[in-house]
Amino acid sequence: MRIAGRIASVIAAITLVFVAIVGTAGFLDIKNPFRTRSIDRSQPALLKSIQDISQFHAAVGNFEVVLDYEQDVDWVPSFIAGERSLFVAAGTVNAYVDFSGLTAGDLRLSEDGKSVEIRLPAAELDEPNLDQDRTYLFSQDRGVVNRVGDALSTDDQQELYQLAEQKLVSAAEESVLTQQAEKNTRAMLVGLFDSLEIQVTFAEGALKE
Repeated sequence: MRIAGRIASVIAAITLVFVAIVGTAGFLDIKNPFRTRSIDRSQPALLKSIQDISQFHAAVGNFEVVLDYEQDVDWVPSFIAGERSLFVAAGTVNAYVDFSGLTAGDLRLSEDGKSVEIRLPAAELDEPNLDQDRTYLFSQDRGVVNRVGDALSTDDQQELYQLAEQKLVSAAEESVLTQQAEKNTRAMLVGLFDSLEIQVTFAEGALKE
């Protein structure tokens, strides 16, 4: 008992000294010797490959969605088992035109070189890009069983992220994003050929995949 008491006294004394040093450093505005430091020992990023692209990214849509997602258990009250999440997701979807499928027949230059007819492929949508700074779990209500399970495992929000990406894609498909991309692509080509003093016309009907 005496040994245990002495150890407790030593620990208490060390703690008091530590608190006193930290408090004195803050009061006197001097450097705290016990300050917390962040050390980054990560290896530098390595370039694995470079991929050539033939896409003109012509428009970007900014989207935001609030998911109200519930996992319900049949015949069990929600306060016992189940989960309901409010998840705020924001991100962008790019619309692009891929020129890689163009052939000689899709770009016809007149004999005098003063006009050209182009048949463009239809615009496509790229994968959504979630903005991590604006995407977050706003609130979450869990039943007792779920809370116990969370205490034994790491919380995984992957399903919410995947659902948010699907919502962004659906919103982009229902928007005028691809039409705007095609309009912007035509404007870019008109400006490009105008600088060469070549008049541009566009053939009706997009290229087939």
